[in-house]
Amino acid sequence: MTPDGAVAADVRVENGIIAAMGASLPERGARIIDAKGLTLIPGAIDPQVHFRDPGMEWKEDLATGSRAAAAGGVTGFLEMPNTSPNTVTAELMEAKKKIAAGKSLVNYGFFIGATPDNVEELLAVRNVCGIKIFMGASTGTLLVDKLEDQERIFSRGRRLIAVHAEDEALIRENKQRYAGVTGVANHALIRSPEVALRATQTAVGLSKKYGRRLHILHMTTQEEAEYLAREKASGPISAEVCPQHFLLTAPECYDRLGTYAQMNPPLREKRHADALWHALKTGVIDCIATDHAPHTREEKDKGFPNAPSGMPGVETSLPLMLDRVNQGLCSLDEVVRWMCSNPARLYGIKNKGRIEIGYDADLVLVDMAREKTIEDGKLQTKVNWSPYNGWKTKGWPVMTMVNGNIVFHEGEFFTDVLGREIIFDAPWERT
Repeated sequence: MTPDGAVAADVRVENGIIAAMGASLPERGARIIDAKGLTLIPGAIDPQVHFRDPGMEWKEDLATGSRAAAAGGVTGFLEMPNTSPNTVTAELMEAKKKIAAGKSLVNYGFFIGATPDNVEELLAVRNVCGIKIFMGASTGTLLVDKLEDQERIFSRGRRLIAVHAEDEALIRENKQRYAGVTGVANHALIRSPEVALRATQTAVGLSKKYGRRLHILHMTTQEEAEYLAREKASGPISAEVCPQHFLLTAPECYDRLGTYAQMNPPLREKRHADALWHALKTGVIDCIATDHAPHTREEKDKGFPNAPSGMPGVETSLPLMLDRVNQGLCSLDEVVRWMCSNPARLYGIKNKGRIEIGYDADLVLVDMAREKTIEDGKLQTKVNWSPYNGWKTKGWPVMTMVNGNIVFHEGEFFTDVLGREIIFDAPWERT
């Protein structure tokens, strides 16, 4: 799958780089990978994961999370700052990068977390994908909910800002309003569509006021999609959606999964799922992320409201989308755009996301005819459960190559060479 569409061709990899493409390339003593009947796509880039390292390694760490990524055809990830300690200084960022260098099987990049008083650190840190602002409280302790603090961050510097768009004041009002309602479905009432829309409107307004590059994380509502369709063209704004927000719908998901369906922002009714899929298909939403946020079964079984929010997804996102290709709901070109080239473009990732001469050999062979059932207990994520347990899907990765090295092939991992730090070369990163 090239930028110009599907072609039948050989691909030569030399020193981790795509060196040549064409029909019947000379072998010249190369190792030959016979890919007959398979499709070669760029490695997927998951632009939002929580691998819990450091501080919460009982849920996941950079080794297990990156293995799950490799098994799912994901060759690079962008990881969030709500670890323990929170990644909110240049020093803590360097410490996290050192952990990743010794553990991650695939390529890695990181967000730095915003606080009400760390603007100077946000300006000083080097080679990060962006600044993460939690406008509403979520898993962890990071929160920037006051407008004056949000404005201070937007007004300083040029670096991309990614927002968890939920309005904290309205969340607190709704907690009082629905205090008498029990059950996990109460979660979606507290974090209502208005909670998401109000925060998205605030973030877009700040982006336009200061000309700041804005990315809206995990959009969940029809109202946000319709608002963004009107507003997006007038500013440097992009957005993402997670598969669970158009594949799992209320109330069925809560009846079936209970607190295993609980996440922030929440899963919603079918009208929202349909609107999000339409927005993705029409380009209002730019890319797919997973918000891979694992918690153990023991934690999830505590019941509402004591169970933490979040679910795993990095291992299953590409197979779920390949299944939709096989259903005729989208094309493989679209999946490559949403999961490979667009994340690289949106974050200014250097030499990733395309099968093109000179680009890094982050490649995935997929078997579009392979059928497999997603099963708890047979996953690479440390928590080893999935909200898609029992789903039979068609189209699966069979081999994952990172920087020219095979790291996963037919269920086997190769860990002698690890992934590298992703280099960000976006205009807003240049001073």
